[in-house]
Amino acid sequence: MSKDTFYRDTFVLTLSNLAMGVLRFMFSIILSRQLGPEGVGLYGLIMPIYDLFCCLVCGGIIAAISRETSAYLGTSRFEDLHKTVNASLVFIVLWSIFIAGIMFILSPIICNYIIKDPRAIRSLWIASPAIVFIAISCVYKGYFYGVSQVITPSVIDILEKAVRMVILVGVIYYLSLKTIENTVAATYLSFTIGEIISFVFLYIFYKRSIKKIPYTNSVRPDNSFQLLFNILIIAVPLAINGFLTTALQSVSTLLVPIRLVAAGFDHIGALEIIGKFNGMALAIVYFPLVIVVSLSTVIIPDISKKISQKDFSNINSRVNEVIKICFMLGVSTVIICYVCPNLLGEVFFDRSDLGSFIKIASLAAPFMYCHYCTYSILNGIGKQKVILLSSIATALIELVLIFILIGIPSINIYGYGISLIVTSIIGLLINLYYIGQVIELSFPIWEILILVLLTVLVYLVTTIISSIIPNTFIIPKIITIIVVAFSLFFVSSFLIRKSS
Repeated sequence: MSKDTFYRDTFVLTLSNLAMGVLRFMFSIILSRQLGPEGVGLYGLIMPIYDLFCCLVCGGIIAAISRETSAYLGTSRFEDLHKTVNASLVFIVLWSIFIAGIMFILSPIICNYIIKDPRAIRSLWIASPAIVFIAISCVYKGYFYGVSQVITPSVIDILEKAVRMVILVGVIYYLSLKTIENTVAATYLSFTIGEIISFVFLYIFYKRSIKKIPYTNSVRPDNSFQLLFNILIIAVPLAINGFLTTALQSVSTLLVPIRLVAAGFDHIGALEIIGKFNGMALAIVYFPLVIVVSLSTVIIPDISKKISQKDFSNINSRVNEVIKICFMLGVSTVIICYVCPNLLGEVFFDRSDLGSFIKIASLAAPFMYCHYCTYSILNGIGKQKVILLSSIATALIELVLIFILIGIPSINIYGYGISLIVTSIIGLLINLYYIGQVIELSFPIWEILILVLLTVLVYLVTTIISSIIPNTFIIPKIITIIVVAFSLFFVSSFLIRKSS
């Protein structure tokens, strides 16, 4: 894949992810207003369990299939490409049905003894079938990313998110749902229906796309079992990594209300403050991550194809560019969140008590965004074991920090933000160390100085804008600050690409 194609695909995927990010952000706003802080807190306690089963079923599948299909396409092994997708589909259907059944059966035990809130049982039951459709969709998405047809899954994802929102609002209003148990269950019902719709469209477009690829091979084709093994040898370490880290993160998430109670909150108060921090403040900080996700998705098949073509010099420049661009995106996010945190909370969630949460969470952004993209780089260069060890190490550190910090009354939920900052920095340093053993990382002093000066300039300009424009013009004020802050990202990205 050429450099121009890489950024073209990234741009297309970013537009899609931005649209999905807007829909996801709107979804979080709807949740906060329909469920309230307590409902958002309960929703947030269920989600890690749901994610845990998803990791068991399809962890690493998209990355593995996109990497293999990209390599087969680059070397004209078209028959192997066909057989890889078909073998993966058969395996994933059987495996996902098995795991979804276990999730359904164990839901009462999970809710009573792990989540410790029986109101979550109905939500887990409703979410169980979604796992099957998510797993199959992952195979199709991996194929589309591998053959550089990123528009198809991108548009379908946007459609799925829009349908999910409409269904959620429609069900809550049509059935006049009032209790937290029912409204949270309606949220997960919208998840399931959305995933079914996404699967149907992916299947239709996959059938149209695969017909255009000939059933020929440049070398003797491998058998289906060998091709499936090639997928699993990449996917299984990623799945184990996803499962273990998600399990540890689930423990961390479920530990938060317990430690908040130890810090002096009652159970409902703990759920409310979790809803404010996780469901609202972090939603703002995570929004720009859609750009990082796009870069991370495209870079895996890009590196794989370049390795198969022995184009190592371009791999080095690509990796350096992506790491620096992700960091500067995080810096722009910090500027926005520090200049107008209270206004962000008021505009998006109609709350005036989110400012301090947004500030502490935003400090993690530069390191968190870089940390996220380094996992895809490690995956692209075949360092799945490093991904596993790094993820487990950071998850364990997060668990320890949450246990210690959140239980201190004067720190309470801010301990979550501190742990996010610390684990992002440690995880980033670990990943950069192992990436540096394969790829020549370059951080010239002159480039760092220019970026620092640009950052200071943009921060001063946004601060002046914030003081000049009165809060009575709150929407124009926020838009102006965001545009100026993100000009730092665009200018720095241009300079980084030119220098590399």
